[in-house]
Amino acid sequence: MKSAFFITGTDTNVGKTWTTIALMRNLQMQGLSTVGMKPVAAGCEWHDGMLKNSDALLMQQYASVSLEYSQINPYAFEAAISPHLACGGVDVSVDVVSDGFTRLQQRADVVLVEGAGGWYSPMSGVLDNAGLAQALRLPVILVVGVRLGCINHARLTMSAIRQAGLSCAGWVAVQIDQAMPGFDGNLTYLRERLDAPLLGILPFSAAGDFELLAAKLSLPNWQKVDVNQKK
Repeated sequence: MKSAFFITGTDTNVGKTWTTIALMRNLQMQGLSTVGMKPVAAGCEWHDGMLKNSDALLMQQYASVSLEYSQINPYAFEAAISPHLACGGVDVSVDVVSDGFTRLQQRADVVLVEGAGGWYSPMSGVLDNAGLAQALRLPVILVVGVRLGCINHARLTMSAIRQAGLSCAGWVAVQIDQAMPGFDGNLTYLRERLDAPLLGILPFSAAGDFELLAAKLSLPNWQKVDVNQKK
């Protein structure tokens, strides 16, 4: 059975992309083929005559199969601002994303779809991350950037995922503040209050050592996960 997950975060810059790549590598080590998809990306640069995003390029690099860039990132915007502003009025079509996602499912055992920003962050003037996850009907993996304020953000996001009628397959803690006081205490509190399995704790890293990060994850057998969710 094919599996797929929507990767969201407690905020922007909390480690979603590195977590996505680490998940891809861990699953690949289990013998599963994986691809990543970043439907909407802002802050792109021109390469080979087209706008490309550095995070999406990492997904292309670590995919189990060779993919065209546009298959990974169908909506690429140049300005490094919120996508609903960077898009310049371009309509981000759920149908376009859904069709691209379906084609990726035909190429790999597991597809990881990374959102932009946090759960309610807008991807265009009419679509946000929550709406896209609902449209794709995917279980969610929550990336928690462990820093001051993360407990509130994590619990609110988890509640919002449930209210959207979607399941949370698990959450990943990312140590984004190397010198954060009370890191262990905050992590313990989150483990007691988030009603989903902790899939791993990713240590602070100045550079992306994805083999190390992948080894910090403990994932269930997702070959048997039904990706169809009720809206």
